[in-house]
Amino acid sequence: MGLYVDGFLLPLKKKNLPAYKKMAKLGCKIWIEHGALSYVEAVGDDIQVKFGLPFHKLLKTKPSETIVIAFITYKSKADRNRITKLVMKDPRLAKMTGPMPFDMNAMCFGGFKALVEG
Repeated sequence: MGLYVDGFLLPLKKKNLPAYKKMAKLGCKIWIEHGALSYVEAVGDDIQVKFGLPFHKLLKTKPSETIVIAFITYKSKADRNRITKLVMKDPRLAKMTGPMPFDMNAMCFGGFKALVEG
């Protein structure tokens, strides 16, 4: 079995970047402790491209928003399912109270089988 990836794409109000970063750092720690191979959260930097469908058009972002792309890698889909169950039961996640720093209804998410690995 090859690498399995959970991928995320979401619009984020620029003013919420510090709160999002704090949440992402905790998420990274928890996922890695439970066995994820890697965890990356990246904020848009060079996304105003003149070809294809730019992310900001896809997500219909406002000037006050940026885009976050993230991915978590696992040994396999079975490993991802096992790790996700552990993460969701982790008490540190339950301590994250208050509103999320992004609109969860605008988040794109999916699981992907690796096509090419390097």
